[in-house]
Amino acid sequence: MADKADAPLDDLMMAMDVVDTLRHDEAMVMKELAADDRDARMIERLRQVYASQGIEVSDEILKAGVEGLKEDRFVYSPPASGFQRWLAIAYVTRSSWSKWVAGALAGLVLVIAAWQFLVVMPRERAAAALQVELTQTLPKSITDLSGRIAGLTDDAAILSDAKRVADDAQAAITAGNADTAREAVARLSTMAADLAHTYEVKIVSRPGVPTGVTRIPDSNPGANNYYLVVEAIGSDGKPMRRTITSEEDGKPHDVTIWAQRVSSALFNRVRQDKSEDGIVQDTLLGTKERGKLAISWKSGVQKGAITEW
Repeated sequence: MADKADAPLDDLMMAMDVVDTLRHDEAMVMKELAADDRDARMIERLRQVYASQGIEVSDEILKAGVEGLKEDRFVYSPPASGFQRWLAIAYVTRSSWSKWVAGALAGLVLVIAAWQFLVVMPRERAAAALQVELTQTLPKSITDLSGRIAGLTDDAAILSDAKRVADDAQAAITAGNADTAREAVARLSTMAADLAHTYEVKIVSRPGVPTGVTRIPDSNPGANNYYLVVEAIGSDGKPMRRTITSEEDGKPHDVTIWAQRVSSALFNRVRQDKSEDGIVQDTLLGTKERGKLAISWKSGVQKGAITEW
């Protein structure tokens, strides 16, 4: 019973071997297929091949192999290309490409996270901070500084100038121009600070520092400009820093000492005073009072200053 059950399988396997033999002997196949009696010749040729190997194969099996070759049996034919075939291939090869896809996804997640934390969130925080500044901080500063200036002076010209600057700041806020608004608020702050300051402008009279200097102006080589070296002394007796615009370069300079332009008569009077004992007796040249922006100068002081000599 076992031999009969195994016979069909053995015959099938032998037929498959016959077909495989035919495919590997391409020259024989092409030659025999071109002949009219190709089946008989191929069977005879196969019988000789197997006989040379000591294998006895029945004619039925040889015929089955020849027929199988002609019908392309025992040949694997890949499925036609299409979406389902692509899915099948992708599934079979998932172990090779899934790592690359996972890596790419991880990289994409990192890029998105970095963009969110390094670009989007800082930009959103900056936008929120700017909104707070435009709607709360700057308007409050304008109101506070305007009130402070009004409390420091009753000078109509100063108050009018302060109102103009405050209006410019408010217009910039309405337009969303924070930089212009900040500049206007800074001018109001400087104005309020200057109004609150009190100091005396005194002639410098100490070793190592000249009391006066002269300049020959480029525009008039035949003339002389006279300057007295001065400093602003605050209520605490210490020199104060001031922003002085030099008439030689037209630029503002933050200094504690500068040279104020004066008349030749005042210059010579101070020089005579110092020549008597090496000390300037009357050093007061001007006074800055609270609530005022301008310095009250003594007679003979002119407009203009320099910061280097």
